[in-house]
Amino acid sequence: MKLVMKFGGTSLDDGKRIRHIAELVKSHSHSNEIVLVASAMEGVTERLIELTENAREGAIDAVEKSVSSLKERHRLALDDAVKDQEIRRKVSEYLKSGMDELEKSAAAVAVLRELTPRSKDRILSCGERLSTPIVWGALMDLGLHAKYLMGGECGIVTDENFGDAYPLMEVTRLQVKETLDSLLSSRTTPVITGYIALTQNGEITTLGRGGSDFTATIVASAIEADEVWIWSDVDGLMTCDPKIAPEARLLDEVSYAEAGEMAVFGAKAMHPRALEPVAEKRIPVRIRNTFNPQNAGTKITEATKLDTNQIVKSVALVKDVAVITVSGASMVGRPGSAAKIFDLMGRNGVNVLMISQSVSESNISMVVKRNMVQRAVNALEIALLGRGEVKEVVSEDDVNVIAVVGAGMKGTPGIAAKVFGAVAAKGINVRMVAQGSSELNISFVVKENDSREAVRVIHSAFGLGKH
Repeated sequence: MKLVMKFGGTSLDDGKRIRHIAELVKSHSHSNEIVLVASAMEGVTERLIELTENAREGAIDAVEKSVSSLKERHRLALDDAVKDQEIRRKVSEYLKSGMDELEKSAAAVAVLRELTPRSKDRILSCGERLSTPIVWGALMDLGLHAKYLMGGECGIVTDENFGDAYPLMEVTRLQVKETLDSLLSSRTTPVITGYIALTQNGEITTLGRGGSDFTATIVASAIEADEVWIWSDVDGLMTCDPKIAPEARLLDEVSYAEAGEMAVFGAKAMHPRALEPVAEKRIPVRIRNTFNPQNAGTKITEATKLDTNQIVKSVALVKDVAVITVSGASMVGRPGSAAKIFDLMGRNGVNVLMISQSVSESNISMVVKRNMVQRAVNALEIALLGRGEVKEVVSEDDVNVIAVVGAGMKGTPGIAAKVFGAVAAKGINVRMVAQGSSELNISFVVKENDSREAVRVIHSAFGLGKH
């Protein structure tokens, strides 16, 4: 089989874990052709984001402290992951190059007190540029023939939307296939940095949320892999968070569409964008646990067998959100009211997670991240209240969203009645509801204090727990 294996940050937390994944790859390499994609070490990308903010503020001491800490962490990881002195020396050269790039880029931002999207991408790319060479070294240390490649060297070319770049898929597929096929045919394991790529002008870009997963699926699409294995610290996708419902169980199989919905609602699944390349080529994806490799995990594929006893696949709880309601009789029948509201949200950097509007048009409710609610309310009040276009803007931040997901809900009567009936039987009031025409999910808002109980009763009502 031709496999693409992507390892997330928890799998690369330190040198011992890196050594472990190298042994895992070796155990599968005898009968498979493997391409490995690596994320940054656990927490490193967050540390780099913090570093960029410190640099923009000119906090040189804080920047130097972060750089020194990252340098030491990766040095220790290398010592634990790689035993051979010559291989360690080669990896050290890659690490020095990555650290030099980080120091120069951070210093430039600190001097100018200006952080552009381009310079931020250069800094954030250093996470993968520091972790991946250590993974490469660990594979070489175990006797595998491997080659380290940055995303751009592999052939991934993107547009210039720094921070959230999108691959130019036709040229990317051609270049990646040409690069990797020749390596695989010579029994060489490509070890590729996830998350980062290059523009056509050779500038470093990052692929945004789920970027390393995206790298893995782009590569899989290009080389027409048999499967993609996403290794993390969970066995796979669950029917529910087991911390809320202890009887929650592992899902053996879900569709691409279901997995995309689960990822949006906080499950440890793949970002919908990362699923696109494999969905087009019908390449299955498995979510697997690095620390429990005997478990086959959850398989994500084109379509799943419709089990009449499992119309709903999972129930998710989305925390740290708030509801904003904009209302006023003057909105009724006035074209463009909704467009103006959402334009304001976009221009102020506020992402709207969920929308509900009554047919009377007298109010629009939106769910946003809780840390963005004040910014959103201020923008709406300044732009709309003073002009008399709306009567009031009200926010509630003591709420959570419940998301019920399952492809089997499509065209099945009575699902919403069963969901809301179960919630009502516990005396829980529903504040806001949204369901797309795809019928893949029903999302609704309840008070924060009621949210965990709402998840449990729905999970029980549809028999999602362990039998």
